[in-house]
Amino acid sequence: AVVIDTTAQVAANPDFCLDVSDIKEWEAANGAIPKGAWLLYRTGWSKYGDDAAAYANADENGPHTPGLTPAAARYLAEETEILGMGVETVGTDAGGAFGFDPPFPCHTMLMGANKYGVTQLRNLHLLPVTGAVVIVAPLPIVKGSGSPCRVLALVNK
Repeated sequence: AVVIDTTAQVAANPDFCLDVSDIKEWEAANGAIPKGAWLLYRTGWSKYGDDAAAYANADENGPHTPGLTPAAARYLAEETEILGMGVETVGTDAGGAFGFDPPFPCHTMLMGANKYGVTQLRNLHLLPVTGAVVIVAPLPIVKGSGSPCRVLALVNK
């Protein structure tokens, strides 16, 4: 797995969206995202996990939570060989993704490219930037399009 951390940007702007330039900057510092890797998007949002109102961060305009730009979703779907993406928020898309073009780009592009999405992750701050092994164990739901999962990360000490 690889961990891309934007906690500082999200602390300043809860609607922050990871863009292609952020991914390329990460790759310039850490190397290419390996084939078959999980991309774990650390935003610090899991700190709100025990407070439903703060976690949703909604107002009259809708939820305000971080995510990916449509360009970043397209880049990950078409230009990388990630297995999937994990986020700390309630969904893989940003809270305002209903207004993006296209709407909900992670769902349409990443899942449309047969890449997995896992949500509501915690403890990403405990993982190294690279090198963790992620195990995602879903319930075997027949003909289901989603499932609760047990997600584990193994790291060398």
